[in-house]
Order: sequence, then C-alpha cells, then structure tokens
Amino acid sequence: MCGIVGCILKDKEKHVAPILLECVKNLDYRGYDSVGIATIDGKIYVKKDKGKIPEVDEKLNLADMPGNFGIAHVRWPSTGIANKVNAHPQLDEGNGIAVVHNGSLKNYNELKGELVADGFKFKSTTDTEVIPHLIRKYINEGLDLEHAFRKTIERLDGSYAIAVISKDENNKILATRHQSPLKIGISDDAYFISSDVPAIIEYTRNIILPSEGEIIILDENGVTVHDEYDNEVKKEICVIPWTAQMASKGDHPYYMIKEILEQDKAVEFTLGERDNIQKIIDDLGNIKNICFVACGTSYHASLTGKYLIQHFAKIKTDVVLASEFKYSADTLDEETLVVFISQSGETLDSINALRIAKETSPTLAIVNTEGSAMTEEAKYTIVTQAGPEKGVAATKTYIAQLTAIYLFTALLTKNHDLIKELDKVPNYIREVLEKSEEIEVLSKRYSFAEDLFYLGRGFSYPVALEGALKLKEISLIHAEGYASGELKHGPLALINHRVPVIVILPPGTDYDDTMTNLEEVKSRKAIILSICAEGDNKAECKSKDIFTINPEVNEIIAPLVYTVPLQLLAYYVTLEKGHDPDKPENLAKVITV
Repeated sequence: MCGIVGCILKDKEKHVAPILLECVKNLDYRGYDSVGIATIDGKIYVKKDKGKIPEVDEKLNLADMPGNFGIAHVRWPSTGIANKVNAHPQLDEGNGIAVVHNGSLKNYNELKGELVADGFKFKSTTDTEVIPHLIRKYINEGLDLEHAFRKTIERLDGSYAIAVISKDENNKILATRHQSPLKIGISDDAYFISSDVPAIIEYTRNIILPSEGEIIILDENGVTVHDEYDNEVKKEICVIPWTAQMASKGDHPYYMIKEILEQDKAVEFTLGERDNIQKIIDDLGNIKNICFVACGTSYHASLTGKYLIQHFAKIKTDVVLASEFKYSADTLDEETLVVFISQSGETLDSINALRIAKETSPTLAIVNTEGSAMTEEAKYTIVTQAGPEKGVAATKTYIAQLTAIYLFTALLTKNHDLIKELDKVPNYIREVLEKSEEIEVLSKRYSFAEDLFYLGRGFSYPVALEGALKLKEISLIHAEGYASGELKHGPLALINHRVPVIVILPPGTDYDDTMTNLEEVKSRKAIILSICAEGDNKAECKSKDIFTINPEVNEIIAPLVYTVPLQLLAYYVTLEKGHDPDKPENLAKVITV
C-alpha cells in the first residue's frame, strides 16, 4: 500500500518540488516507511530515503529540486523491505525514466528474469523496478514513451496505479490504473494525478476519475485520456465537496483526535442522506436475504447491521469477510442484496468480491469517498458524509457507516421511533466528548496492560470488537473483543489481577446477563472498567472504574455512542505509551494490494 502524486506546472519557471512535498505530506496515511520525489530539468533529479517525511525532508531538503514537473511517492512495503534503495521513484539503468507505483505485481519475478536475461541490471528488491526497465526496453525497440508505457502495462499482472516521467519527453507525465485508485486534478495553473483527493485538495477540487486501463497524459496544455485502443476519451470533471480545511489537522495534535471530535457532525450529515436511501429501498423491491461484505472496522459495522436488520426487518442476514467472500458466493441469487462497506471504496478484497456478487445479485456500496472504485461497480451507493479521514484508525467513518446502516434499517422497516432515536445521537455523542478528560485520566491507569479484554453481548458485541481493534491498532497492546457469553469457552482461563477487562454495559434486555459475566471476571480479580449508564449503581459497586453515558441510550443504539469512549481510550493510552496514533506500526489506511 503506497501513495503516488504527480504534478506539472504551466509556468516553466516555477519549481514543482515544494508542491509535491506538500501533496505527499497530505498522503502519508497511505504509507510512511519511505518517501521520494523525482523532477526533471534537463535530467532526472531524485531524492528519496527510508523514514517518515519530516525525517527524510530534514536530511535531504526535498523541496529544493529544479523543474516544473515531477512525481512523488510515500511507501508501505509489500515487496522489498523499507530502505533507501527500495524507496520510490524507481529508475531505469540509465536514469532516464522514473516511476512511482502503488500496488503489487504478481508476475514481477518472471518479468525480472526476462529483463536480466536481456542484460538489464536491477538495484532494488521491489516489484516496481521492472516497470522502468520494461519501458526502456520497448523504447530501445523504437516505440515512443506512451506506446512503450502501454506495451509495458499489457505485461503486468496485478494491481497498480503508476506515474512515469522521462527526460527524453520533457514536460509530460503518463499515468494509468488497474485495481488501484487514481484521481486527476485540474487547477488554473497546474495538473495533478494522485492516489487520493486529500493530497491535492489544497490546490484543486476539480477532479477527473479515470477508468481502469486508460492512459492519462499530463502536459502544460492540459489532460488527455486515451482508452486501450488509443482513442481519446472525453471525461467529466466533478467538484469534490471537501475543502482543504476539512483535510487538515487544524489546531489538533493528531488527525485521530480531530476526527473523533467530528463524529457528532458525521452523524448529522449522514442522516441527511435519508432521501437517497429511501430511493434505493423503493427500487430494491422484494429482498429475501441480505449479505454484508467488509474488512476490519467495516466488518464490525456489518455485524451491527446484521443484528439490526434481523431484529427489525426479520430478514436473514449474513456477514462475510471480503477476503473470504468467494467461498460463500455460490449461495447468492437475485433476491439477495449484497452490501459492501468500505471507508475508501478502494479496498481490493472488497472490490474483487463486489465484481463476483454483481453477476448474480443487486449490490449496495456504503462508502465515504464519492467517485471511488466501489461507487462505479455497485448498482446502488450510499456515500457517508464524514468528510475526509486521514487517521489510519477509522473513527468518524465507522460511526458514519453505522449511521447509514441504522437509517437504512429504519427506512426499510418504516420505523419512525428508531429515526427519532437516531436524531438524538449527535447530542449523545457531544455529551461523551465533553467528558473526554475523564477518559484521559483513566488511560493513565490502563496503559500498563500487556493484554486486555473487551466484553459485550448482543448489539454491544461488535462494540467490544471495535474497541479492542482500536486499542491494538495504535497502542500495540494485545486486546481481544469477545461476546461475553463466550467467556467460559476459553478467555476466562486468561483472566487474573494483571488483565483489565472493559465491559460494555448499556441498559436493556441483555444487561443482567452481561452483569453475570462481569461477576465472573471480578471473581478472578480482573481490573474492570465498565462503560455504563449514568446512575448504574450496580456497575459502579462491582467495577474498579466506570465511564457513564446518558441512560436514554439503550442497547439498540448503543453502538453509535458507546464506541466513542473506547476510541478516546485507545487514543489516550497510545499517547501514554509514547506512540503516534496516526501512524501505527505496519498499518496504512487503504489496503489496495
């Protein structure tokens, strides 16, 4: 998983490197193990190294490079360890062609063997390096840059978004995509390509969405797009509703806390999608089954969706991990709605599953990114209104996903009481956020843990899973979420006085059973933190610590509210341990390989 950027300035006297540097800074949630920039001014200039952008920039002064056009890259390795040689851009042997690449090439070993046999020498252990060598090979055979590039991508098997520059064809950037995201940006004085909108939102909101396999050519005169047969394709420009301010940290130290604090608005704005959702429901007709497909945090949102739809709509509902979907695909039919949930709309496992599902079933994508690959593939789309999210650990996009699922369920079942409850959720979230200092204090008492369990039952079980995932993602503490009724089927053996247990305990029909499970871990001397309703004296008596929430929040809507203190706990524990919550070890935000 990586991020790529390219930019060409209309004014040849201006230098593009400072702009490329700002763009990759805004793209570092896609990779932060290494960074590199290549520009051309008579020859190719390259600066790159292992490390986070500020570290590399301090050492190399990345903005100090000549040339009015160039490409840049942030890396999260899939092939080849993180080091200077493996950092992008990758060059051909004569340093005349530079390439940046997001994706993974399945056949690079085969291609590398062929190129080595032809006399080409490799410096890195990346799959990407085969690309500039292949381009050079076809140029040596008499093709121009565009057609050498086209012939190269015909040889590639895998996923890719690629940008190329060559010193022999000045003031031109070529790019293409296959199973990896790529956007084109157009401003008054520059043209851009980028893996994601936030990278270029400071410079333009005018975006073109290229289709897979198209060749994009940026030069000083504009943008040209060619299809696979070399025909020019006219593309529409769409205006992204996000602003540069929405994509910035503002006065906050980290994106994660900024985005946690924006969750009340994410719910409010997503509730505004009810007309669009109602149109989808009206068009669906008779649906007998529903299948949610997702990964990671979105999988937890899907589990909540399963409980909601089965509880209110009485429709049989399954939840399948996207990477495992092909093993369930044979059960699909035209009366099964397949719902795909993804923050980015670019998750490769989900896209592959969607392509299988749409052959037999109606498909619905719930995403936060307009114009993403899944919005192009799915029959129906709900775009959540969380705004750009750059923290690697999903927070406001998760709550927005839940909001969309709740609203879909309420409209599907014509449940006006549930809609009234949803309208109260932003205020409930604000009440939690106003007490964030309590969580900050609690974090100091729980940051010692090496293992930690989260327990929940019914609608609170996915909350437990999500709370544990947030903690393990960013604090590096081993945490597990469990259905509390499963305690005696293994986890109870690990409970002792050194293991904290966080119990999600909203009021409702499951309260007494969950309280019984709390008693079980208490009898094993566990350190208990209960997330419960205000005035819950029983929980207060039996827990070491409590964090209380408005008692009007019942167990059905609890996932929308009780998740928030768990996000805050993960954030503050991570700070206590001295880690960066925006850049967790070995993780990036969008998985396109």
